[in-house]
Amino acid sequence: MPGTATANSAVIEISKLSTRFGEHVVHAGLDLEVRQGEIFAVIGGSGSGKSTLLREMILLHRPDAGSIRVLGVDLRDIDDPAALALRLRWGVMFQHGGLFGSLTVMENVGLPLREHRHLDDAAVDALAAQKLALTGLDPEVGEQYPSELSGGMMKRASLARALVLDPELLFLDEPTAGLDPESAGEVDQLVRKLRDQGGLTIVMVTHDLDLLWQLADRVAFLADGKVAGIGSMAELALMDEPAIRKFFHGPRGRAAQEQQQSASPQSENLRSPAWKPK
Repeated sequence: MPGTATANSAVIEISKLSTRFGEHVVHAGLDLEVRQGEIFAVIGGSGSGKSTLLREMILLHRPDAGSIRVLGVDLRDIDDPAALALRLRWGVMFQHGGLFGSLTVMENVGLPLREHRHLDDAAVDALAAQKLALTGLDPEVGEQYPSELSGGMMKRASLARALVLDPELLFLDEPTAGLDPESAGEVDQLVRKLRDQGGLTIVMVTHDLDLLWQLADRVAFLADGKVAGIGSMAELALMDEPAIRKFFHGPRGRAAQEQQQSASPQSENLRSPAWKPK
C-alpha cells in the first residue's frame, strides 16, 4: 500500500539526489537506502553534506534534483496536508535540543500532543511524563525550564519530545555532541534500547566515533557529493577510498578502532548490532 513501510523494506530511498548552494555542489547524484529497524549513520568530513541531507529528509530543505521517499511517500511536490501527515510519523532530536525556553520541560514534551492529538491536559501530562521516564529523566525535571538543564538532560528532554507521538522513524542530529563521556555513554545505551525494544528505525548524523562503533548497523560515508562507501564500521575501515582511509586512520580514528579491538569478547557481544547487513 502506498505510504506504508513493510517489514525489511526500505524506510528511506534516495536516488540521484543533487543539491547546490550557488556554485557550490553539495550532493551530486547521491544514492542511499535506509532499511527498516536498523540504526543507520551518515558521516563524512566538514562540508560533505551530512546536515543538508538530514534537512532534506525531514522536509526542511528541497533538493535541486533527484528523489527522496520516506516511509513510502515521495517528497517531491508533496503538499502541506501530506507533509504534516508524514511529519507526524517521525521524530527529530535536534543537535541543540530545539526546546522552547519559555516552556517547562513537561510543556515542551507535551506540545506535539496538544497540537496534533485530541487529548485533555491530564492525558497529555501523563504521556509526557511517560516519555520523560523512558529517557531516564526524573519527574521533577518536568517542572524545570530548558535553561536549568545540563547538556545531557537537554538531549534526553529533546529525545522525549521526539518520541511523544510514538514515531516509526527517529532522526538524531549529533545526539552526543558536547556531552561528557558518561553522559554520552548513557545516550548510547538509550538509543540502543529504543531500537531493540521499540523496533524504531533510527537515522543519525554524528562525529562520535565511539557511538558509531558501538551502535551503527550501517554507515554511509559522504564525500565529493556522493556516498563514497557504505557498510558496517568494520567494513568501512577496510576500504581503500582516500577520504574514508583518512577518516579511519587519523589519530582519532585509530584510537577508536584500538578501543573497539581491545574490548573483551563479552563486550563485543553486547555491542554487536541485532541487525546484520545482507
